[in-house]
Amino acid sequence: MLTLAIAAALAMLSLALLLNLWRALRGPDMPDRILALDTLYTNSIALLVLLGIQFHHMLYFASALLLALLGFITTAALSRYLLRGNLIEESHQEET
Repeated sequence: MLTLAIAAALAMLSLALLLNLWRALRGPDMPDRILALDTLYTNSIALLVLLGIQFHHMLYFASALLLALLGFITTAALSRYLLRGNLIEESHQEET
């Protein structure tokens, strides 16, 4: 029964990944694309966790954790770039 549930969840997550990829490529503006990428990361993490459960291998869980960290950092960086136009703030100190 568990294998059937995992197979159904894998199929639905694969469809969700394709729809997220479509939105990321065809999004009407940049915030929609960033949100689609964030959702793509989240669905990829769920896919890796399901594969780890199915194949009983810890490497999938470790890679899901790594993808979660990279996804959060990337989403934060893209959002900051979208709001401010740069990623690194430059300090303007006057030299005397």
